[in-house]
This record gives sequence, C-alpha cells and structure tokens, in this order.
Amino acid sequence: MTQSLTSRRLAPLATPTDLEAHATKDIAAALTALLADVFTLYLKTKNFHWHMSGRHFRDYHLLLDEQGDQIIAMTDAVAERARKVGGTTLRSIGHIARLQRIPDNDADFVTPDDMLAELREDNKQLVSILRQVHQTTSEYDDFATTSLVEGWIDETERRVWFLFEASRTV
Repeated sequence: MTQSLTSRRLAPLATPTDLEAHATKDIAAALTALLADVFTLYLKTKNFHWHMSGRHFRDYHLLLDEQGDQIIAMTDAVAERARKVGGTTLRSIGHIARLQRIPDNDADFVTPDDMLAELREDNKQLVSILRQVHQTTSEYDDFATTSLVEGWIDETERRVWFLFEASRTV
C-alpha cells in the first residue's frame, strides 16, 4: 500500500493539451504569477475592508466587500486555466510571496482616502498585468484563456473606476 501511495505522488500532472510545451510553460507561468497578484489584491482589499473607518465607513466598507468578492471569484478560474492548459499553479502562501508584484500593506493605520487611492493604483497595476497575460495567451492562440482575461480586464477597470469616483472630492 505504501508503495502505491508513493508512486501516485510521483506521477506527473500531465493534463492533455494541444498546446506545445513552451506555450503551456509560458501560459501557466503567466497565470500563476497573475494568481499570486490576485490573492495579494484580495487580501489587501479585505484588510482595508476590515480596517475602514471614518464618516463614509458604511459605503466604503460595502464597496470593498463587494470588490473583494469579485476578486476572490477570479482565483479558481485562473488556477483551473493553468491546469487545463497542462501546467501547474500556486501551492502555498510562500509561493504567492515569491511571485507577487502588487505590494502588501501592513501599516497599523491607513486613512480611508489612502486606502481607496492605493487600491485604485493596485487595480490599475492588475489591469497592466492582465494585458501582459492577454498578450501571452493571444500569441499562442489560447482563445479560451484570452477570452477570460478580457472579462477580468473589464471587471478590474470597473473597480478602478469605482475607486476613483468614490475618492473624488468634487
């Protein structure tokens, strides 16, 4: 029985795909790095949601809760695309930390205006990252991933827009 379990653990995760090996490698790597950024943005959004304060508390608290739900909803689809194209994806929090490009915020206190501004910039950075992933998936004619990325770009641009409008003073 032990030998059977060991041999199963050593079996490769070779998902069948018609993509060439270099395409699988590049697309899965792009999606895995994207996934690290999505998890980072999710946690930062929830951090700010939990620590919101001030006179617009309720509106901002609800906005960030809604945005957090939208961001976390991306994670499974991103990870599953990496697997569907024949690659692998994140395995741990440490893996996320090694790949993330969106910075953490561990400050004890952040003003509501700074929270909204930081999340707006982080979402803008995510749009840029998504465009890079789109370029990679388009290059290899991975139409399914490209289509998903286009939807995520639209959702992320919407978050940028809402964060911008919520932080306007006029």
